[in-house]
Formats: sequence, structure tokens, C-alpha cells
Amino acid sequence: MEDCIFCKIASGLIPSQKVFEDENVFAFRDIQPMAPTHILIIPKVHHANLTAMDKADQTLGGTLLHMANIIAQQENLDNDGYRIAINCGPWGGQVVQHVHLHLLGGRELAGELG
Repeated sequence: MEDCIFCKIASGLIPSQKVFEDENVFAFRDIQPMAPTHILIIPKVHHANLTAMDKADQTLGGTLLHMANIIAQQENLDNDGYRIAINCGPWGGQVVQHVHLHLLGGRELAGELG
């Protein structure tokens, strides 16, 4: 999708602080972090939001969650805990129309939804 900022980031057209990349997933640090660690984990294939994914995308969804767990361990978040958030649509707080996970940690997040 040529107008999607996350597609441009994943393809290298827009620079980012890359944390992880493989053939299906790209992860990078959020430029407006809501916690000391705030990493966005995106599929390289464009899906506007979670609703746009279907049964054929179950493996991709599982891969995104698995990578969030691996990255949390690499960032030393696994001992104290972390949050994974997926916003879907305008009322769900989604700003960029490309499905993505927020990995947040590094401080207590109890009671906050972001």
C-alpha cells in the first residue's frame, strides 16, 4: 500500500529504530512512546486493521504475538511484565491504518489503557 506510513517503514523508505525484522514481521520503536519501552510490531503485508484479517491470517496473528513475546524477553520486560495492545478502528484509538501491536513496558502500567 503506497500511502501507508508503516508499509514505507517496513520497506525501508522511511527510517526507523528497527528492533526486529524477518520475512513477515517488522518491529521498531515508537517515535512517541507511552512507556520507557514502546515498540510497534507490524506485519509486512498490509492489513488496514484487525478486522481486515481473516481466517487465512491466523498464522500471521500468532506470529505477531509470538514475536511480541520474544522481543519483550530481549528488552528484559519479561520479569516485571509488559502490555500488548491492538487498537482497531477510529473508536478503538487506531491512528495508523495498518494492523500493529504495541509492546509497552519498563514501568508499572496497571490501570492504564493506551
